[in-house]
Amino acid sequence: MAKNKKNKIPNNTLARNKKAFHDYEIMDRHEAGIVLVGSEVKSIKQGRISLKESYCKFIDNQLFVIGMHVSEFKNASTYQHDITRSRKLLLHKRELHKLSVKMQNTGLTIIPLKVYKVRHLIKIEIGLCKGKREYEKRQSIKDRENRIELDRVTKAFRN
Repeated sequence: MAKNKKNKIPNNTLARNKKAFHDYEIMDRHEAGIVLVGSEVKSIKQGRISLKESYCKFIDNQLFVIGMHVSEFKNASTYQHDITRSRKLLLHKRELHKLSVKMQNTGLTIIPLKVYKVRHLIKIEIGLCKGKREYEKRQSIKDRENRIELDRVTKAFRN
């Protein structure tokens, strides 16, 4: 008999922006490449990255992520990267145009949501976001707690 093996999907997520999910309502998501130097790649693959307080901004019709903190790579010989430099995001021209129009017309903002590996590449997921008000944040916390309670009750009922 063949054993029933579960397919192990590797968790390639290197960093998540948990604060973005609390402070913003995500309207749309996009995957983008990111321009990095060698020591940044090594440091990111070690998980030494923080997306807190980072955001995306258009500069000369190109999208940059501002405020993303990538720690220095200890084993780099002479060249060390700047920790919080602006990093260019790689998107198609039509995607950039669509995002810029939505940002200007509706007042939305672009926030990096997570950084992950796809084969040997580092990708970043960005979200077109709308800021939540304080009462909306409280309501989302209540909804999450109610969902957890409901799951616990239904699990106890099944057993």
